[in-house]
Amino acid sequence: MNWIQCLSKAIRYIEEHLTDNINIDEISSQAYTSSSHFQLIFHVVMGMTIGEYIRNRRLSLAAQDLLQHHNSKIIDIAMRYQYDTQESFSKAFTRFHGVPPSKVQRGKIKLFHPLSINITIQGGFEVSRKLIDEFYWSDIEGQKGEKLTDAEKYKRIVSWAAKARGQNPGVFDALTEWVLDDSKWSDEKLAENEQILMQGVFARFKEQNAQLRAYLSELELSGVVNAAVFKALDRFDDELSGVSHDERLRETVAKVFADFSAMRERGIREQIAGNKTGPAGVNYVDIFGYINYLKDCDAGVQWALFMPDMAERQQKGFKVDSFEYKKMSAMRFIGREDADLDNMEVRKKLFRTLDAMDEHKLDFDYDVLFMHHYGLCVDVGPWHGFWGRFMKADTPVPEGFLYFDFVPHKPHNDGKAGPPFFSQFAYVTFSGDMDAMHKREGYDSDAMYDVTRNIMLGQGINIPYPDKYWTAEVFLDGCDKYSTAYMFSAEL
Repeated sequence: MNWIQCLSKAIRYIEEHLTDNINIDEISSQAYTSSSHFQLIFHVVMGMTIGEYIRNRRLSLAAQDLLQHHNSKIIDIAMRYQYDTQESFSKAFTRFHGVPPSKVQRGKIKLFHPLSINITIQGGFEVSRKLIDEFYWSDIEGQKGEKLTDAEKYKRIVSWAAKARGQNPGVFDALTEWVLDDSKWSDEKLAENEQILMQGVFARFKEQNAQLRAYLSELELSGVVNAAVFKALDRFDDELSGVSHDERLRETVAKVFADFSAMRERGIREQIAGNKTGPAGVNYVDIFGYINYLKDCDAGVQWALFMPDMAERQQKGFKVDSFEYKKMSAMRFIGREDADLDNMEVRKKLFRTLDAMDEHKLDFDYDVLFMHHYGLCVDVGPWHGFWGRFMKADTPVPEGFLYFDFVPHKPHNDGKAGPPFFSQFAYVTFSGDMDAMHKREGYDSDAMYDVTRNIMLGQGINIPYPDKYWTAEVFLDGCDKYSTAYMFSAEL
């Protein structure tokens, strides 16, 4: 028997007797060598003493036992892993995990895996823990001892949400990349990967959501909390429980939650991972996977926290006069997209043609600049702008004009990007300085667009991006004046 086999046999013996009172003589006998020689070989090859290895494994397993068996007494766990007193166990546990056994939390324990020898040494502390630690986690527990007003406490949470929104999208994309990396998903790594993904990332988000919900519920009576955040947390928790809102992913997600070994299959991992959607989460993807949904859910919680304040601060020199959601019946946009419409006389001629169609007009009879990307992501489909009006469904289209139909609800299993669009939208009117209202510098698009969108995101309203996404500038006083209202597609 060579030394690799001897060490492997000894490690297996240790693993089988971690809850027993074992000594070095028993272990070294598995390697058919003296205890002194075995300890030397083990230390040189493994980089730690046998005592350190046994202690690390016992404390790692003890933490998992405490998490899985909430009713277990600490002294019982201590005795199980061969500690004489609860005090000695607590001291060792705190040194190893950084927290005492009475405050152990899922996602915050150190996992030390069984060592194995395959020319190189594998195991120990997982190297992919950064996939957990790089998320910008909230520090609610750290705030509880501070003397702050409810408004100040909520402001702290809002500040955290804004910072998390800047950091987390990139970490989710790294998580997607990791799941798609075949070299990281050998059979030997499956158990560790389950710890990283299920007991690490997913469990940590569940824990954070529970802490946020409890903390915000305490602040709710003071009137400082945006109620939409609870709806966002509900949706996030549903996804984290393995119940996907996307029926196309539901079976795959349920399969992985029931048996993580399903992740051996490349096709399963592709549906779990999806593709990287970029910092804003709007880039085109071939597959929108489960992790993409979690990324959106995380963003939804953050938006509900910081977007209301942002939308207020963005109103510099102008203000929102009215904000409402409209559910229109079926309708049709009729207009044109041509370079010559930059000429005001040509534009007015277009609207004179539409003025003559009185019997087909809606009550919503305004000149508009209708904009969309034909249902494509903004990084793929170019922007298109059409001058025209919304009119009754089935309105005859004049020669030389284009049309786009709108329907009240998404057709079941439509799956089609672009028209027909939804006739559901946010409708906002503005007043104030016209230049400020149409300013582009410092905004994603322009001031009216950003404020409208951010109010919607803060209210937890779903924007049907990209497949049914559209917007429109509304010219209440005619196309030769500034636009002072905005329409933004919504799923209500």
